Amino acid sequence: MFWYEDEVRRLEKERLVTGRNPDVIFYGSSSIRMWDSLNLDFKHAEVVNLGFGGSTLAACVWFFERVMLHYNPRALVIYAGDNDLGDGRHPEEIFIFFQQLMLKVANRFGELPCYFVSLKPSLSRWHKADQLRYTNNLIESEIIKLSNNWKFIDVFKKMLDKSGQPERSYFLDDRLHLSEKGYQLWGDIINQFLIHR
Repeated sequence: MFWYEDEVRRLEKERLVTGRNPDVIFYGSSSIRMWDSLNLDFKHAEVVNLGFGGSTLAACVWFFERVMLHYNPRALVIYAGDNDLGDGRHPEEIFIFFQQLMLKVANRFGELPCYFVSLKPSLSRWHKADQLRYTNNLIESEIIKLSNNWKFIDVFKKMLDKSGQPERSYFLDDRLHLSEKGYQLWGDIINQFLIHR
């Protein structure tokens, strides 16, 4: 995990500089880190972006205590996992990382309201669509089964066009990261959960 060190140190320093204690922490991969309009999209809450580029769900587990140190949010929104698939990991491995993350969150924050954003249907990873769906299903089923403080936010289906393919306008030219329109969609979907929690 050493290749994430620079980004994790950046997050640690930002906390020391700002001293902010947010209502909602957004944590995860570059889909979170690149969300430049996060504060505008969630005007009803004080939010902090703790995304770090290229992060896997495995890395989110590994660095959880360091990144969350000194924070006491009212809710946590997490997006990570598709980079794990991109690195060749299997859905079952990602599911185990998710279970580990749940334990870390419980140990650090107790019954904090947590929201897991489903893996998105990236154009560049559409050849892994079945694995993306299966991973989402494993995680959603676990959240439903436990019926605790976690909620599953499905963005996958809402990012498909009428033919069942990923909607191109939701992605940048790299076919992986979200466009402004993609973030607008995510903001609309996630806000529905946060406002009614």
